[in-house]
Amino acid sequence: MKVLAIDDQQLVLLPLQKRLTELGYQVKIETDGQKGLDSYDSFNPDLVIVDINMPGLSGLEIVKYIRIAKKSETPIMVLSGDNKDETITEGFDLGINDYMKKPLSLNEISARVKRLIGAPVVENTVAASNVMIQDRCVGVVIPCYNEEERLLSDEFLSYIDKYTGYHLCFVNDGSKDKTLEVLNNLQKGREDFITVYDCEKNGGKAEAVRLGMLHMAEKEDLDYIGFLDADLSTDLADFDDLVKTIETSDFKIVSGSRISRMGADITKESARKIISLTINFIIRKILRMDFKDTQCGAKIFSKDVIQIAFGKKFVTQWIFDVEIFKRMSIHFGLKKAKSMLCEQPLKRWIHADGSKLSMKDSVKIIFQLAQIAWVYRGKKKPAIAKTTKLEVV
Repeated sequence: MKVLAIDDQQLVLLPLQKRLTELGYQVKIETDGQKGLDSYDSFNPDLVIVDINMPGLSGLEIVKYIRIAKKSETPIMVLSGDNKDETITEGFDLGINDYMKKPLSLNEISARVKRLIGAPVVENTVAASNVMIQDRCVGVVIPCYNEEERLLSDEFLSYIDKYTGYHLCFVNDGSKDKTLEVLNNLQKGREDFITVYDCEKNGGKAEAVRLGMLHMAEKEDLDYIGFLDADLSTDLADFDDLVKTIETSDFKIVSGSRISRMGADITKESARKIISLTINFIIRKILRMDFKDTQCGAKIFSKDVIQIAFGKKFVTQWIFDVEIFKRMSIHFGLKKAKSMLCEQPLKRWIHADGSKLSMKDSVKIIFQLAQIAWVYRGKKKPAIAKTTKLEVV
């Protein structure tokens, strides 16, 4: 039994292909609508699964081709994040057999496929899956410098195996230990979900994150891109909460915040906390924003502001987060920038042992803040920004 799946996001197609193949189906996937039509003609599938919103040829146009141009009764299932009544109605009017709304479990998709075309005979029993097909695809940049001993490989792997739609980009920042070897081993067999970006020379966290973000921005199937610390001080589940916020709002940046609150598991040494509060006071004065915590290493960005935030090299090595928010306020204006930024408290955050940032380094940050204030002084929003598409969002 042949299944053709067409979706512009490969991170959606790959787990679907794997699951249906395990169940005994012969599966072909396409990330381009026109190539999907070509595959339909040559592959002669028993079932077509198609997304609606795709660049170029849309899912509904593919349905029209099969039903009207080819006059075919091949069963068609739509798997889409488009929940509009008019879209669903049009799909059924054109002759689709089923409409599945993302997010959706692979178990349910498999059951619907079986209902439409039956199930192949397989020798071994296939266990149920706990994987969900998501409505969005997310890139996550993880800067790594001498993380051979601290990198929690199993946690990263188990997460991307369970939660589809994530592509991890580990940036090796010129590590002197075996970090690159660890990362390459981590990537083996999961090249479609893990990228290793190797910087031969150590350029600091700011540059590692910047290069990783720009590299991931080149991937067309990603909707959002963020960064996360390699020691997982921020829990992966917490990071997913940041993603849920940005995909259900008009925010362009959602930043994690280590604000102590009841029920949260947040720990930090007292001395570091005092210094952090002092630094934060200065940051708020520079940004003219009431940010409680700009320096949390967990942030998610809408793809359309990546170039604004990361296009140019940062002035400082550690507090580049402040520069990101400063660049946003310069580009969009302070009032507009404030409406595009969201600070979301984390449920869990732990200052991990072995952090590269010492007490002495914390004091240096104050001088780096002065540097930021000087470099960005008097800069105003470029006149061209008034006519950009982002400005009127």
